[in-house]
Amino acid sequence: MIRIMFVCLGNICRSPMAEFVLKDLVKKQNLESEFYISSSATSSEEIGNGVHYGTIRKLNQEKIPVEDRVAKKLKKEDYDKYDYIIGMEKSNIINILRIIGNDKNQKVYRLLDFTNNPRDIADPWYTGNFDKAYEEILEGCKALIKKINLSK
Repeated sequence: MIRIMFVCLGNICRSPMAEFVLKDLVKKQNLESEFYISSSATSSEEIGNGVHYGTIRKLNQEKIPVEDRVAKKLKKEDYDKYDYIIGMEKSNIINILRIIGNDKNQKVYRLLDFTNNPRDIADPWYTGNFDKAYEEILEGCKALIKKINLSK
C-alpha cells in the first residue's frame, strides 16, 4: 500500500483538496486498495476546523466527494508512516522539515515537482482563486499517479 500525506499551512484548503482529488482519481482507476491518502497542516491555527467552503464549493462543482473532516497537524512520527509527504509550496516544505527533521529517505516533495512545470500552488485562502488551485492540484495528482505507476 502506498501511503500519501498532503500538507499545507492550515489543512483547510489545498491539502484536503489534494487529498480528495487523489482519492477520486484512484477510485476512478480502481486503485483504492493500493493507496492510503490523508492530509495535514504545518501550523496549529486551523486545527479542528472543517474544510474551507471555497474548497467544498469547487470540489462539489467537479463532482468530487468531500469527506467530513477537520484540520490536523503533521507530526514527527508521520514521517515513518507515509511513503510520500507532499507540500503545496516551498514554505510548506521548509515547515515540514522543521516538524519531521531530516528527510533521510527522500519522502518530502512539492506536488507540482512531479509535473513538467514545477512551481508553488498559491494558497486560495489568500488569493480567493480556488479554481486555479484545483487545476494545479489536479495536474500534480495526475503526475504523481503516473510517477508511482512507473516506479512499480
